[in-house]
Amino acid sequence: MINLVWDSTFKRSYKKRISGDAILQKKFWDAVNLFSHNPLDGRLKTHKLTGKLSGLWAFSVAYDCRVVFKFYDNNKSALLIDIGTHDEVY
Repeated sequence: MINLVWDSTFKRSYKKRISGDAILQKKFWDAVNLFSHNPLDGRLKTHKLTGKLSGLWAFSVAYDCRVVFKFYDNNKSALLIDIGTHDEVY
């Protein structure tokens, strides 16, 4: 199981973009649970980012909701950095 750390920017983005939508909140917590047990599960569509976000990764929560994160501690931990639509996080 991977250890998750929430960046302060992530917390603000979550409150702004997710906390008011009960359906999206449920999808988020389901995805986080899946991610914490297997970050590379195919249902999450986890992928490396390139360009200005090189070194970071992302996984899908819903059709147009992504979580940007960074692995550290030999991939035993993940720092959640941002959440939002494709255009908001990339």
